[in-house]
Amino acid sequence: MRTASRPVIMDGVTSGAPNKSPSARIGRRRLFLLAAAASVFALVRTGNPADQKSFRFAILGDRTGEAQAGVFEQAWRETAAEHPAFVVATGDLIEGSDDATAAAQWQAVERILEPYRSFRLYAVPGNHDIWSEASERLYQRHTERPPHYSFDYENAHFTILDNSRSEELPAGELSFLENDLKAHAAQPVKFVFFHRPSWLIAVAMQNPNFALHQLARQYGAQYVIAGHTHLLAHLELEGVTYISMASSGGHLRASGKYEDGWFFGHALVEVNGTKVDFKIEELKPPHGQGRVTNLADWGMLGLVQGRKGGLAPSK
Repeated sequence: MRTASRPVIMDGVTSGAPNKSPSARIGRRRLFLLAAAASVFALVRTGNPADQKSFRFAILGDRTGEAQAGVFEQAWRETAAEHPAFVVATGDLIEGSDDATAAAQWQAVERILEPYRSFRLYAVPGNHDIWSEASERLYQRHTERPPHYSFDYENAHFTILDNSRSEELPAGELSFLENDLKAHAAQPVKFVFFHRPSWLIAVAMQNPNFALHQLARQYGAQYVIAGHTHLLAHLELEGVTYISMASSGGHLRASGKYEDGWFFGHALVEVNGTKVDFKIEELKPPHGQGRVTNLADWGMLGLVQGRKGGLAPSK
């Protein structure tokens, strides 16, 4: 696992024979103190070491839930072209529900993913992926991930939870989350992923009295991200950002209109120290118009008022 490199403070003195002049030694000490002060100033101003590496990763929404032909394949092509450090898929990689056909469905997914094996894929279990003990075993075999787990990348921590078989997060998942966040308290940026957005109604009502939110607040998890609905939605509550991802293949429901949050696409997330930026990228033709927006352009019910016009396709 890659880790962020430690900052190195240089004192500006070249190697060679020592200078015995008292004034030279004083000057050298002043240079060192100035360099140290500059590094401390950079740390205070930015909240992260001046040489903190930045990285970006991609988030794909559901492939299935009445998968639309060719959409997931296009989503991967466009994602791969942006060279993310890794990809998180928010669940529903297969249609599922049938133990007898599940193995063949996973083999079909493997064929789609074959050209992209150079990218690390972190899967989130969806209700179409796991519905029985047998389907759970297949999920672990093909994704090479357990139903819940976590990982670090640079200065960010990622927790993957499993609510594939329940609308709410089970008590065991909340316990795993608390222990995991507590063990990784030093990581300044924290993302929590799971498939079903069990938080949706509470956050929409601005009600902070539910266990997930209280844990996120207590342990500094800033981003909670789900799939399942096929709808792009963005909500905020007490400093925690909640996101429901747009579809990356599953059918579009309700109005099916882009401005209402119904479109095929993915997110590209830029992490630079403690600064995080989300780009919401609609697929290009034939399955979209290639419009690119910021997360702030979206609310709970689609594009926020005043931002529904003038969105240009990406070049």
